[in-house]
Amino acid sequence: MSKTILVTGGAASGKSRWAVSYLAACDYVLYLAVADEVDHDTMGRIKYGNKQNFVEWDIKTGAVKSPTEYITDHKFIIFDNLAAYTSKVMKEMCPDISKIDEQTKKDIEKRIIADVTDMYDKIMVIDGTMITVTLETGFSVTPENHDQAVFREILGNVNQRIANMSNEVYLSASGIQFKIK
Repeated sequence: MSKTILVTGGAASGKSRWAVSYLAACDYVLYLAVADEVDHDTMGRIKYGNKQNFVEWDIKTGAVKSPTEYITDHKFIIFDNLAAYTSKVMKEMCPDISKIDEQTKKDIEKRIIADVTDMYDKIMVIDGTMITVTLETGFSVTPENHDQAVFREILGNVNQRIANMSNEVYLSASGIQFKIK
């Protein structure tokens, strides 16, 4: 039975660590990183888990264009992270955020949601599991910086939609994950 999971929380709250640990014993996991490289701690955890469990993961970095295309025959996927993906899509679709209008915000949200929905649909077809890692935006006041406020608004809306679509949702705080859905 396929499963889609969203893990959200503040910066450095243990989201990626938890996602990697959750699938540590699974073979041929696709770790799909939006960043150009996987951070040192996460890569160390992946290598350690691979060695301990005699498995091998496929790690792809810089996944910004059509992330669904990276999913081939992998039954387990970690998409890390939705906040970075949102930032990159925002820069692509509106290079000057100071001039963003409401329609462009909606278009950015639609694109990101459509991309994640496509990944979720592909996971359902292959009866796999996908964990999406994102940054929680709901615990802070609206930033005074316009670009940061727009990012917070778009990511907050995207997170809500993806959480509603996901089978399970976890909140990560201080390295502890709480199942909230």
